[in-house]
Amino acid sequence: MVRPRATAISAVAVLALVVAAGCSAPGGDKKESGSDSGPIKIALVDAQSGQLSSLGAWELKGAKLAVTEWNAAGGINGRQIQLDVFDDQADPTTGTNLARKIDSEGYIAMIGTAESAVTIAMAPTLKTAEIPNITSGQSPGLVAVGSEFLFLNGPTSTTYDETLAKYIVDQQGIKSIALITNNGSYGKGEHDAFTKALTARSVTPVADQVVTTDQKDFSAALTSIRQKNPKLIFLGAEEVESGLIVKQARDLGITVPFAGAAPQGTPVFLDTAGAAGAEGTIVSSPYLSNDISPASKKFADAYKAAYNEDAELHGAKAYDGAQIMLTALKNSNVATGKPLADAIRATKYQGLLGDFAFDQTGVGIFATSIGKIQGGKLVAAAG
Repeated sequence: MVRPRATAISAVAVLALVVAAGCSAPGGDKKESGSDSGPIKIALVDAQSGQLSSLGAWELKGAKLAVTEWNAAGGINGRQIQLDVFDDQADPTTGTNLARKIDSEGYIAMIGTAESAVTIAMAPTLKTAEIPNITSGQSPGLVAVGSEFLFLNGPTSTTYDETLAKYIVDQQGIKSIALITNNGSYGKGEHDAFTKALTARSVTPVADQVVTTDQKDFSAALTSIRQKNPKLIFLGAEEVESGLIVKQARDLGITVPFAGAAPQGTPVFLDTAGAAGAEGTIVSSPYLSNDISPASKKFADAYKAAYNEDAELHGAKAYDGAQIMLTALKNSNVATGKPLADAIRATKYQGLLGDFAFDQTGVGIFATSIGKIQGGKLVAAAG
């Protein structure tokens, strides 16, 4: 099938990371990477600038580590993998333009994005272009897109928050719960998933505050929550915003623990909130630490050697996603389009986050664990 070619975007920051020696910058090599020669071109699209750039940095490092390992072992069928990096600036419009760009420049697969709203915006273009992508987003809205070319390298918010509600309500007996979430795709997904889990347990939040994604002052929302005197506050926002919420809550004298999903287990959240403020935060995550298994220890050692920093969940997710993508390319003899998507769906992979087996919705893993921040570190929760 001849795919329609869209016009290239203008004034979009593009960072070319050449993983295979001698490969050109994005768009520089017009040779089709789906042929039987030349580099295999994969795009990584994430926020490399702005407030969510930490997500893009973690994803880049995890994916790059996997690609480097494959290239060092000879690549796929003797061909090197070329990973080129594009900055979506956490903006859905920019992401959509980049989807057209990577289609026009012959990329056969995409890793990213780590921002659910951007991935959802890109999905129709990638579906039409038949470019499979593996995202680090977790919003149920990704599944609702209904694209056979869209895969998740971790659980959805439904899994994160059902596990969280089971621990908080069923095991700890806490039912006086307030919510503060943002109005972005991630925040809305978290709000709806956690509210659904509470409803199934006949629990109604004592407060339900929604803030904007770019908000910096949360005093009004937090004051309203404080008046309800909850025993716990659920967070549905990304790393920096969640950290600011916790910091301001402590300044207002709110001492109850917070609870949330992936963002609350990251160094950025901890640094923003402060160790004292974040102490006791309950986190639902499929990757609690670098010490959970021999595989995680090996990954963490390689990550540390490559980047001189400790690995965390998002890098591990991206590493798993890249490994699945590359395994599918190998198993399919570097297929493209729907055959590649079918190969990804057929790939069973024992990853850092667990055992992946994709269903028809593109979700491949369905379990998380509960941790707590204690002494400035995320550790497995007792009980």
